[in-house]
Amino acid sequence: MTTTDTALEAIVIPGQLDSSVSRRALQTKLAQFPARTTPPSWPAAELSRKEIRAQIPVPAKGVKGHTCWWARRYGADSLLQWLEAFPGRNWQQRWEASPAPRAAGAEWLDVASQWTRNQPGVRYRSRAALSAGALTLYALDVFRPDIDWLLHRASRHFREIMADLRDPEGFTRLEALAGPEIWSGSPALEARGQIARLLAAKGGTIRDITVGDCIEIREIQRTFAHSTGSLFYQWLRSLDIFPPDAPTSLRHHSMRVGQLSPADLVDRYRIQCRPIRDLLVAYLMERQPTMDHTSLDDLSRTLGSHFWANLERHHPGIDTLRLTPQMASAWKERLRTKRRRERQPDGRVIEVDSPRVSYVSLITSVRAFYLDIAQWAVDDPAQWGPWAAPCPISGAEITYKKLLRQQKARKDERTRARLPVLPVLVRVADEARKAAQERLYAMRTVPPGQSFTVFGETFRRAASRKQASRSQLESTWVFDDAGHRRDLAWEEHRGFWSWVAVEFLRHTGVRIEEMLEATHHSLVQYTLPTNGEVVPLLQIAPSKTDEERVLLVSPELADVLSAVVFRVRGRSGVIPLVELYDQAEKQWTPPMPALFQAPVGGHHQPISAPVIRRFLNHLLTLTDLTDNTGQPLQYQPHDFRRIFVTDAIMSGLPPHIAQIICGHGNINTTVSYKAIYPEEAIEAHRAFIARRRSLRPSEEYRRPTSEEWDDFLGHFERRKLSIGTCGRAYGSACIHEHACIRCSMFRPDPDQRPRLAEIHDNLTARIEEAKREGWLCDVEGLEVSRVGAAQKLAQLDADVDRKQQAIHLGMPLFPEAVAMTTTTQQEPA
Repeated sequence: MTTTDTALEAIVIPGQLDSSVSRRALQTKLAQFPARTTPPSWPAAELSRKEIRAQIPVPAKGVKGHTCWWARRYGADSLLQWLEAFPGRNWQQRWEASPAPRAAGAEWLDVASQWTRNQPGVRYRSRAALSAGALTLYALDVFRPDIDWLLHRASRHFREIMADLRDPEGFTRLEALAGPEIWSGSPALEARGQIARLLAAKGGTIRDITVGDCIEIREIQRTFAHSTGSLFYQWLRSLDIFPPDAPTSLRHHSMRVGQLSPADLVDRYRIQCRPIRDLLVAYLMERQPTMDHTSLDDLSRTLGSHFWANLERHHPGIDTLRLTPQMASAWKERLRTKRRRERQPDGRVIEVDSPRVSYVSLITSVRAFYLDIAQWAVDDPAQWGPWAAPCPISGAEITYKKLLRQQKARKDERTRARLPVLPVLVRVADEARKAAQERLYAMRTVPPGQSFTVFGETFRRAASRKQASRSQLESTWVFDDAGHRRDLAWEEHRGFWSWVAVEFLRHTGVRIEEMLEATHHSLVQYTLPTNGEVVPLLQIAPSKTDEERVLLVSPELADVLSAVVFRVRGRSGVIPLVELYDQAEKQWTPPMPALFQAPVGGHHQPISAPVIRRFLNHLLTLTDLTDNTGQPLQYQPHDFRRIFVTDAIMSGLPPHIAQIICGHGNINTTVSYKAIYPEEAIEAHRAFIARRRSLRPSEEYRRPTSEEWDDFLGHFERRKLSIGTCGRAYGSACIHEHACIRCSMFRPDPDQRPRLAEIHDNLTARIEEAKREGWLCDVEGLEVSRVGAAQKLAQLDADVDRKQQAIHLGMPLFPEAVAMTTTTQQEPA
């Protein structure tokens, strides 16, 4: 029996209620990419003890490594003498007959060492020598232990011996691929150990490793308490040794099994009555074509868990949908509350019952289940007729009016509590980011073991004993005044992405899944054909409503995006391609240059929604904000979306425009997001439509003529001034009687700053003259103009400072956006 067969029953994918689903998914993948099995024999296993000893190289005396390799040679010879005492035609059979494969730890080395002490002629008998000999025999492929056995026995020399004796060329290629900065780090050491174990257990060289081998070792490692990475698979895939249809990442097999079938969805709840189970599966299959996977998953949970599994727990043996009034009443009463765990101030965890907010929606789904079966029984009595039964839920129980009012009140309360304090959150996010960057920069300026002070805090940089010997990566751990150990690189990572999330969400109003799916291809630009002005745009991929939309990028958001692009590019100048997982549809996307990604374990991985939520929660602890009950204020990513809509509509944006920006399918959804006085928004929108129709006759809705279009484009040319541009809208007159210095719509040209400064100085001189001559009325008017000129100068200076900190986004031009393609950097052979 292979390692896969024995370990498969113990493999359970987290997040699934029934491990049989994950086992079937794993079996499917291993059938597509089978792992190698151990053959009965191979040439190295048939060699004599003398031939094996001759293959172990020993440097000459006086040369570095002579003593070490001498001990390895004769330690291996002593271990082979011990194995000769067990039956078998080759070394693999003798190894399997020995107590070593069944030993819980390293006790078998004590048994072998005790045996060698009682045998004359055995030169090396110590436990350390036998251990070194065993590693050498693994590398020479004399026998092949199981992967599971090797994973529970670690040795810091295992990687080096395997690289020296088994495949020096293969490990050299891996080192060139990884680079010196990654090769000596902890993730790379773990990846090299995983590859070495695959070679020891499966034989061959690195080029002989298969996708199935990688899946097998990855699934076995998932049962360990500590986390393990999949960098080794990324390295092997970069060597082009896998078939073209090989998965691009082992993340496909580690935690997620993709979309489940209706049968798998129902089987998660272990329904005892088989006919009812088959009925639920058939019902979900009938509804599946008209539902997305998220809705189908929710429906299966409602019918399988909240409805029938609940009934089976309280009424064992039930096998009919015809419920008695007592059974239906008791079930609905149980469904009204849900049990949750709550931690008390003294640390105890107790279970409390709370009202179920989704009660009406749950019983609505169950009522639809009964009514659908009754309707389908008319068309197909053979299949559905036997299950038609009176619905235990009446139409009067389905009252959404009160539920919607309660939901609206809760949402409005959240928005009203969070909108006024949003500037505080924005300020704290920016300060936390800059403080984390300053601490990390200050730490890198001092050697390990030295102290430094930042913002009144004193830190001592941790000294790593391993750093000088094997790792070229800097250590970012420090100790603060209280003696707590902190990772400043992680704090800087958390501070940066917390700031990015807050800025991105509040400036766009997008959903969190839309934010995390933004890629470098989402940044496009459009150039006005008349004056050449570049307009940056952000393309939002279809999410909930499957409707693509484009948002205008504000200068503040452009600064954030430039910082993200610069960070993700790194030293290579190329944004790495990563795969994104759609948590709602349980599907993987093709590799794409995602903006929200970070290096984890030696390779880049996308940042997930739970990570963003944890970062926001930590950021809120720094603000000391509380709600009206005195509890710490919590922000959810969707709160920014409601705040965005509320602020936009309150600022005068028509709701139907806000609907397009947010990608809502119904304007009622957009209006419901506005927290304050939704009646006013509706009435204002209706008044706006009526006013627009009265001011613009129907003939103006025709296609514009060439002359009208030229007049519209000429408007942008006629806005040009000697010291800037007028920003007034097309068809509107100047409201300040051409007093441009005082006008808020005036946008000064940075190149005309000397002229603007001259105007400011001239106004100052004229004010002094008016004061001397007693022209007090002129003094008042000239003072207003001078203040306006000073504000324009300050605006130019602020724009210059912002542009100096901005980074080119590398956005494709608008004509190129249609035919954008993704290119990857050629990896070294």
